[in-house]
Amino acid sequence: MSKGLRFRASAAEMMDDFSIGGSELREALRQLRLLNRIFVAAAPTLHGVKQLWEKADRPRSLSILDIGAGSGDVNRELLSWADEQGIQLAIRLVDLTEEACEEARLFFQNEPRVQVRQGNLFALPEGSADIVTGTQFLHHFDEEELPVAVASMLKASRLGIVINDIHRHWIAWAAVWLTTRMISSNRYILNDGPLSVAKGFRADDWNRLGQRLGIPALYYKWRPLFRYVVVIDKRQINNNPIDGVR
Repeated sequence: MSKGLRFRASAAEMMDDFSIGGSELREALRQLRLLNRIFVAAAPTLHGVKQLWEKADRPRSLSILDIGAGSGDVNRELLSWADEQGIQLAIRLVDLTEEACEEARLFFQNEPRVQVRQGNLFALPEGSADIVTGTQFLHHFDEEELPVAVASMLKASRLGIVINDIHRHWIAWAAVWLTTRMISSNRYILNDGPLSVAKGFRADDWNRLGQRLGIPALYYKWRPLFRYVVVIDKRQINNNPIDGVR
């Protein structure tokens, strides 16, 4: 298995097939919330947002755009943190599928700080939010698409971006394979859970991404449980255009 995970898998996940969808996808999105709690998925995103917030001199108001958000459950931790810090936080959740948007609206129906809309990463206006985040999102892009996706996130941000994605490792693969089979019979969960690990990242992948973006000292850090957080402060690359992004 470790040899099989040496390189990122190229197979498409079921969630990348927008012709399926429906109630089975909505069920999968609800079950993903449980998996996110089990594997502490929110922690790397919060870690990265804190970094950008501190580098921006701790502003009292902050806007976040979470792209490919699914039902957006990882943002609960950001809301709790904002309450603790006295930050006026506004979060916008964006996803391509109507199923994800509906689940997000239900999940945050009593939270006025969260707005949801259906949309595409590559159609986001420039400077859409202070910070753009992507949690378990970028592994859906292949080696050639990845720099373009990150550049689009940067263009949509004012302060910078936070990427939270999976560490491609046989222990993570085995843990996800076993856990998904313990909690679910949903085809999306059983197929896409282990596959998402196989499509995940290692240090070499982040180093190559940094080279492609012209950021040789790209900041990335391993975080439990088997995740990476990548933080790009946009002000540090203002003199280094990335596909037209300044």
